[in-house]
Amino acid sequence: MSETSRPRSGWQAIAALVIGIPLEAGFFTLARLANLELYVVETIAIALGTGILYFLALHAFEHLPDTRRAFWLILLASIAFRMTLWPLRPTLSDDIFRYRFDGQVQSLGVNPYLARPDSPRYAALQIHSIRAIPGHEIRSIYPPLSELVFRAAWRLTPGPVAFKTAFVLADLAVLLMLAWWTRRGRARNFQLAIYGWNPLVVVEFAASSHNDALALAATLGATLLLIIGPRKVVSTILLAAGVLAKAFPAVLVPLWLFRLGWPRRGWIPALAAGGFALACAWPYRSALPVVLATFHQYESSFRDNNASIYAALVYLMHSHALALGLGVGLVAGLSFWAATRKLDPARAAFLIFGTILLVSPNCYPWYFTWVVPFLALVGASRYLVPWLMLTVLQFLSYQVLIGYRILGTWHFPPLFLWLTYGPFYAWFLWNAFTGPRPAAPLPGKRIPASAVPSAPPAR
Repeated sequence: MSETSRPRSGWQAIAALVIGIPLEAGFFTLARLANLELYVVETIAIALGTGILYFLALHAFEHLPDTRRAFWLILLASIAFRMTLWPLRPTLSDDIFRYRFDGQVQSLGVNPYLARPDSPRYAALQIHSIRAIPGHEIRSIYPPLSELVFRAAWRLTPGPVAFKTAFVLADLAVLLMLAWWTRRGRARNFQLAIYGWNPLVVVEFAASSHNDALALAATLGATLLLIIGPRKVVSTILLAAGVLAKAFPAVLVPLWLFRLGWPRRGWIPALAAGGFALACAWPYRSALPVVLATFHQYESSFRDNNASIYAALVYLMHSHALALGLGVGLVAGLSFWAATRKLDPARAAFLIFGTILLVSPNCYPWYFTWVVPFLALVGASRYLVPWLMLTVLQFLSYQVLIGYRILGTWHFPPLFLWLTYGPFYAWFLWNAFTGPRPAAPLPGKRIPASAVPSAPPAR
C-alpha cells in the first residue's frame, strides 16, 4: 500500500467514534425517558434521529477501508447500545407479560396451551394487569421451544426486567455470530454494523425483548453452518429450533431438505431435527386437540395490523380470505422455488422473510427484525437501502399507541401507513426498473482483495 493511501486506514475507526457516540446518546436519551409508551412521540422522534445516524455510519463504513480497530469499535458499540436499554421495563409492547404469564402457569403445572389469562382461575397470579396481556382471551400460540424458555426464565429470572435476559442474550448471540463471520473474512465491517447498529433491532430486543430473537439466533446459526458445509445435522436441528421458537423460519425447510439431497440423502439430519421437535413438543401433548381451534381464533382476531399489501388486497377484493390466500400462495411458491433452485440460504431467507412481511395481515414493528441479519450476510445490493429504511420507518407505526391509550382504539391511520411504506415501495420500484449495481459477494465467499479497499490491521 502506498504512503498516500495509508493514512486513510484509520478513518473507519474515527467514523465509528464520531457517529457511535451520538448514536449512544440517542439510546441513552430513550433510557432516560423510561416509559417509552408515555413519551411515544419523543420516542419516535429520537428513534428516527438514530436512524439518520445509522445510515451515515453504514455509508462511512462501506466506503472506508476496514481495520481491526474499527471492527472492535463497531462490535463494542453494538453491545453498549444494548446494555443501555436492557434495564428498561418493556413499555412499547406488552408481549413480555404474556411470556411471563405462560412461564408462571407452567410453574404451577398448567399447560400454557390450555390456559387463558382472563380465566378467573388465574386472577390471583402476581402478574401484570390481565387486560394488558396481549390476547388475554386466547390460549397461547407460541411454539414449544419458546414455551420452554418462558418456563425456565420464570424460574430463574421472574422479574419484568430480568425476564428479558434470555431474549437479550439471543440477540447478542446473533451479533457475535455475525462478528465471527466478519473476522473470518466472510464479510466487511459495515455488514456487522447493519445488524449491530440497527435502531429497530436494538430497541425491539434490548428494550422490549421479543422472543423473535430466539428464532433469529437459531436460524442464523443454521444458515452459517449450512454455508460452511459439513455440519448438516447441527444446521438442521438449529433450523428446527428456529421454527420451534417462532414459526416463520418454517418456510426455509424445503430449501434445507433440497440442499441436503433429500429424499435420496439427508435422512439423518431430517430425523434428528424431527426428534428434537418431538422432544420439545412432548410436554405439551395434552393440548393437541385444541391447537387448531386456538390458531383459528387468533387468525380471526388479529389482522390488518400495520399491514401493507394485505391491506391493499382486502380493499380491492373486499375479502380477507382471498387476500390471505394470495399471500400464503406467494410465500409458498417462493419457498419451493428457492428450494428447487437451491438458492443461497441467506438470500433465500431475506427474500422469503421479506415477502412474508409485505403480504402478512399482521406486521408489527419487531417482525421487521427478521430480515436484518440476513441483509447483513448478503451485504451490498440495490435493495439493501430500501429495506433498512423500512426498518427505521417502522417506528412510525408506534403512533398507534397514542389513540389506544387515550381512546382505547387500536387503529393504524392510512396517512402513517403511507409514510411508513410509501418511501420503501417507491425506492423498491425505482431500483427494480433501473440498472443494477455491481454484484455483491455471496455469503460464504471471501471478498477479493482487489474488490475491497483495505488497510493493514491496526496494531
